[in-house]
Amino acid sequence: MPILPSITGPRDLDRLSPAELTELAVEIRAFLVENVARTGGHLGPNLGVVELTIALHRTFSSPDDPFIFDTGHQSYVHKLLTGRQDFSQLRSRGGLAGYPQRSESAHDVVESSHASSSLSWADGISRALTATGRADRHVVAVVGDGALTGGMTWEALNNISDDNQRNLVIVVNDNGRSYAPTIGGMSRYLNRMRTAATYRDLHRKSDRLFRAFGPFGRAVFRGVRGGTHGFLSRFVNNAALYSNLDIKYLGPVDGHDLPTLMETMELAKSYGAPVIVHVITEKGRGYQPALDDEADQFHAVGRIDPKTGGALASSGRGWTDVFADALVEVGSRDPKVIAITAAMLRPTGLAPFAERFPDRVYDVGIAEQHAVAASAGFAFGGLHPVVAMYATFMGRSFDQVLMDVGLHGAGVTFVLDRAGVTGPDGPSHHGIWDLALMQIVPHVRIAAPRDGARLQEVLDEAVAVDDAPTVIRFPKGSVAADIPAVERLHDGVDVLSRGESEDVLLIGIGPFAALAMDVSERLRAQGIGATVIDPRWVVPVQQSVIAMAARHRLVITLEDGIRVGGIGTRVRQVLREAGVDTAVDELGLPDEYIAHASRDEILADAGLTASKIAQDVVSQVLGTRIPVARNAPEAADMETPVHHRH
Repeated sequence: MPILPSITGPRDLDRLSPAELTELAVEIRAFLVENVARTGGHLGPNLGVVELTIALHRTFSSPDDPFIFDTGHQSYVHKLLTGRQDFSQLRSRGGLAGYPQRSESAHDVVESSHASSSLSWADGISRALTATGRADRHVVAVVGDGALTGGMTWEALNNISDDNQRNLVIVVNDNGRSYAPTIGGMSRYLNRMRTAATYRDLHRKSDRLFRAFGPFGRAVFRGVRGGTHGFLSRFVNNAALYSNLDIKYLGPVDGHDLPTLMETMELAKSYGAPVIVHVITEKGRGYQPALDDEADQFHAVGRIDPKTGGALASSGRGWTDVFADALVEVGSRDPKVIAITAAMLRPTGLAPFAERFPDRVYDVGIAEQHAVAASAGFAFGGLHPVVAMYATFMGRSFDQVLMDVGLHGAGVTFVLDRAGVTGPDGPSHHGIWDLALMQIVPHVRIAAPRDGARLQEVLDEAVAVDDAPTVIRFPKGSVAADIPAVERLHDGVDVLSRGESEDVLLIGIGPFAALAMDVSERLRAQGIGATVIDPRWVVPVQQSVIAMAARHRLVITLEDGIRVGGIGTRVRQVLREAGVDTAVDELGLPDEYIAHASRDEILADAGLTASKIAQDVVSQVLGTRIPVARNAPEAADMETPVHHRH
């Protein structure tokens, strides 16, 4: 009989024998491969933490002992062991989230999937438990080795070491990788520890020796193991990293040896003060296609063939691919162009640039603040940094953008991938705040290319700016066909179509230019003249946009970002300052945390569909809603039919 279906909560693990726990680990890996292959998701990280998660839930009592997963992409096993085994709609509307989510279970605590914040959460929770008379409870934080490259982790460790009177267990899940291999001095230190033959041999031999004497021997081994660290440190100074912080260190421990893991966790649990458990795991464990993937060991996959690991469908050429090629081309022409990223070399498209110009790429680890502040220094030194990161992570370094880059007029280009609605990864991954945030930086210039050709154009233009920050943002997914302009105005604004009359001016921001074109066709079918423009550079607002707005009856801005403080708001303010009183409708996303769903579902919820927008525009322009004419097929799918205007 399979064991996994019988697990409805963590305490069901208590009845299982060591052999049954090992079999459960095998079942979980098979479950993950089969189910994530159908839906896509974070496969490699979860395959690596199966035994670790079993050991944690066997030892501690979640939710009384809160579990905190740094980033949370390795929480699938945690979901399975806490009674959530329907993965059929993983990361889809109505299904399980790809990260911890409080609405799913009391066992989930931290929903944010931004790295390196878990220890701050753990510090706060453990202090609160102590202050409210619940000091007997434990707080367990699981943090990947990659997160140790983030400054917040060390800020938290400094504060954790300030108060040793609490039960706090920090598990460092060390697989040598975050997305790709972890970089930096911290990585090199852990790697030496992880691979030092002397330490491993001594540990294994002593373990075997003491185990030969049965339970008494194992107890002695656990008791003296801390003392042997002083001896072993002559060969590998494994505890020196944390000694000055006054935090107990246990490890390294084989993250796939369940008995040893459980013994170590029991020891950590009994310590009565903050303790770090260093666990060595293998990302993609048990699934050969993941282990063979040198890029990121199947960190995140789309739908795949579970037998071969091959992708089942190609989504076509992506925005990231276009940027990757464009950056190589720019870099080949301008030796001053360098690239910076924060532990996301491949996901942000910098790998081809790194292969071509290995000495001109800097991966700073999960340290977005450092990346941006350092870029100001690079610019001061005469280079032009291109800082590539996901739009959702831009907020982490906003102060540095504002005060280090902006204030100093540094020529730095920020390339924000996954801008706008990203879909299945949920609220912490949607890149919907970047336009509202970045446009308040004085003298910033922001571009939102509508297609691949425009992305290449604006990158060329951005790296030529040496006295202010520039921003280029584009969405997740495939690039649609290029949309040619019928005219480029003197200040670089593209006119994509002109109506027979100047009733409505549609300003399509980035890929929403295609949506604006669709809306214009529907309006044209109703006898309403619509002009569609793509500013390309949306900040600052160009003079031609102001002039065209003055000639139209209604201006509509369409953007894949929040309405509050978005580009539409800026257009409205600029028009008022110029004395233009044309009405402005600012269409975008609500200022809400948007749950995981498909991009189309989310946009439909926000009313950002061509049919809904056209219907609302017709209602405003005509001032009435009347039946649609039979000879107007373009408007047939509007929610409220309307007539042609005569």
